[in-house]
Amino acid sequence: MATVNDTDFSDIYIIPDGTAYIWGRKTPSGLVHVEPDDFQEFYKVVMDTYDGENPSYLVKYKGLHYRVERTVTLDGQQYCARKMPHTVPDINKLGIDGKLLNYLKSLSSASGLILLAGTTGSGKTTTLSALLREFLIRDGGYAFTLEDPIEMPLDGTYHTVQGELGICKQMTPPGGSWELGLRSMLRSKPRYVYLGEIREPEIASEALRAAISGHLVLSTIHASTVSDAIQSIVKYAAASGISEEMAYDLVGNGILAVLHQTLSGVPKHPDISYVFANPDTSAGDQVRGIVKSGKLNLSTTIETQRIRLQRGIPLFDVPSK
Repeated sequence: MATVNDTDFSDIYIIPDGTAYIWGRKTPSGLVHVEPDDFQEFYKVVMDTYDGENPSYLVKYKGLHYRVERTVTLDGQQYCARKMPHTVPDINKLGIDGKLLNYLKSLSSASGLILLAGTTGSGKTTTLSALLREFLIRDGGYAFTLEDPIEMPLDGTYHTVQGELGICKQMTPPGGSWELGLRSMLRSKPRYVYLGEIREPEIASEALRAAISGHLVLSTIHASTVSDAIQSIVKYAAASGISEEMAYDLVGNGILAVLHQTLSGVPKHPDISYVFANPDTSAGDQVRGIVKSGKLNLSTTIETQRIRLQRGIPLFDVPSK
């Protein structure tokens, strides 16, 4: 008996007539029709869980979670349900370039904003959740996530190799207010703050202030390049009521890493472009200077950092004593 939970897919698309499709795996985008034995039961749960307001919501079906996006087409309601894993994947098994991965791991003791950009379905949530899991295993500490809906199962206790603990608690925005949720989180003094997505002006400015005040903040944003991601968060921050000049300065001070991810190949694996700011905020830093200037000509810096990382050259000079 083939059930929905047992069927191998990431996303299942259900069009208005109730027909379901999943990725066929022979080409990067081709779909095939699928109808597991319990599909009608699953379809009913998906429809009945919708609360009439939020088109993005979480469905629990026979022990598994699905993130559902409901859209209305000319022919009626359509659903895309993404199957969430039982556990957060090991970041070492995602196919990320080894030298980039090692540098990302080294940021566990830093502060600032790690921003992962990409389009819908590019694996941003998986990569960032796996990175947070790695930080908790490496260094322990208290992590808080704010998501709507909650996706990866990060909530729980993590045991470090030093015999200490990491703790992660997950929450949704109280009353739908991301700003209120983030401010409540920060009063708990977490080491790590994970935001499902930066999509409101107040969240952008609060996330950057948290990054500047000693937290390690991880979040995603919809953008097509690294530079576009920086431009987007600047616009969000400026829309919160500060000047554009102050927004560039806030982003320049708060940023630690900006990455852009796509998925390619069969099977799919992450392709990531990136730019990093110096974790030592007291040292001079080209990336922070470029961002603060508002002239986001980062292509040369991005290529230089890529070459240095691949050749094993430190990204930032260590000041002589």
